[in-house]
Amino acid sequence: MNANLSDLEKGVVEGDREKTVGLTKEMLEKGVEPWEIVDQLRHALQIVGKEYETGAFFLTELVLAGMAAKEVMNVLKPVLARGKKKFLAKVVLCTVEGDIHDIGKTIVEAVFTGAGFDVIDLGVDVPAAKVVDTVRKENPDVVALSALLTSTMVNQEKVINELKKAGLRDRVIVIVGGAPIDQEFARRIGADAYADDPIEGARKIERLL
Repeated sequence: MNANLSDLEKGVVEGDREKTVGLTKEMLEKGVEPWEIVDQLRHALQIVGKEYETGAFFLTELVLAGMAAKEVMNVLKPVLARGKKKFLAKVVLCTVEGDIHDIGKTIVEAVFTGAGFDVIDLGVDVPAAKVVDTVRKENPDVVALSALLTSTMVNQEKVINELKKAGLRDRVIVIVGGAPIDQEFARRIGADAYADDPIEGARKIERLL
C-alpha cells in the first residue's frame, strides 16, 4: 500500500483533521486519483467502525474520525465533480420535524460523506413536505431520517407516508436511525433499513444499492 495512503488512513482513525487535509492536498498534487483517496477513507472508517463495535472506541473517537473524513471530502468534492466517476449515491439527510437534535445527524453526514456519498443535509426539525420537495427536485437514491425523541420518531413514518402520496416512495431507499429507533419500528413504518450507527448505515446503503 502507498505509504501516503497508509498515513491518511492513520490520520482518519486518529481523528487528526489537520493531518488528513494536508496529506490529501499533497497526494492530489502528486497525481493520486481522488477516488483512490475515497477508497482509503472508506477503509479507515471501516476500521473505526470495528473499533467502535468492540468498545475500543467511544463516541468521541467516532465523531473525530467522521469529521476528519468529512474535511478530506470537502477537499476532494471539487476535484471529483470535474471527473467522470460519480458518487456512490446521493443521500438526502435530516432530523425529522419537531426534533432539534443535531449531533447524531452531524456524525452521519461526516461518515456518509467520507464513505463516498453525496449528502444533502436539510438540517433539523424538517417537515415531511420539505423532504418530499427535495426528493422531487434532487432525485436522490437515499433518504436518511434521524430522530432522537420518542415523541418525534413517529414523524419518520409521516415522511414515508408523504413520499407514498407523492408517488416518490419507490424511487428512494429510506433508512432510519436514532436513539429510540429499532429494527421492529423500522419494519413497521415501512423503512428499507435501520442502523444504530452511521458506519453500519453506510454499509447497509451500499448493500441495498
